[in-house]
Amino acid sequence: MRLSRPRATQPTRAERVRSILTVAHSMTVVSDGLHTEVRRLDGTGAMGHIHLHAPDDGNRAPSAERVPARLEFTDIAATPVRDRLRARVTVTGLLASPYGTDTEQSTCMEFGQAVLEDVEGRTFVTLEELEEAEADPIAACEAGMLTHLVDDHAELVPLLLRLVHPRPERGMTRAVPLAMDRYGVTLRLEYPNAHEDVRLPFPRPVTEIDQAGPQIHALLAAARRVSHRNGLPA
Repeated sequence: MRLSRPRATQPTRAERVRSILTVAHSMTVVSDGLHTEVRRLDGTGAMGHIHLHAPDDGNRAPSAERVPARLEFTDIAATPVRDRLRARVTVTGLLASPYGTDTEQSTCMEFGQAVLEDVEGRTFVTLEELEEAEADPIAACEAGMLTHLVDDHAELVPLLLRLVHPRPERGMTRAVPLAMDRYGVTLRLEYPNAHEDVRLPFPRPVTEIDQAGPQIHALLAAARRVSHRNGLPA
């Protein structure tokens, strides 16, 4: 008998790193004692600006000098939540020459390690995991979708709270959408001196961006059904 795998309800660590690198608008390059702020990555993200390769793939001459480098990325929530920093990603490696911003070509970097730091702690991601992971199909549109929900449909956020189990504790001051990915929506529940993040999984993972709208509507429909069963206003 074949055992079925549990359905994923959130991105893997490698998928999160891949998504952050793919949609990054800026990064900090630390190399040779200098901090270089790179902004407006031309819509290609870091993966189009820096080419990561394995240490043993023969891309360099044995005698070539290499320059240690560190790439730093921050994942900031698009909505006005408390503590907007969602994650940090650091990629370290070796460059064939000192980093410069005056070239339009991709810079080759011998991969050392990638580290994801978030509320769950620190996780190391290998180059193989990073190459096998896919960027989240919602990642490029996430900021716009979240701000649209907050700015134009704020009345729907309390409705989504009907899906939170167990029910939020008394004293909650507000709930704000924090994140959205192919697997669902994350709400940040804020209290006077603390906050809590809760996941609302989609009925089905999103594989293409045009599936996001129907999955959000499915969550809202489920919340309305809960409201009607409990005799609550929808």
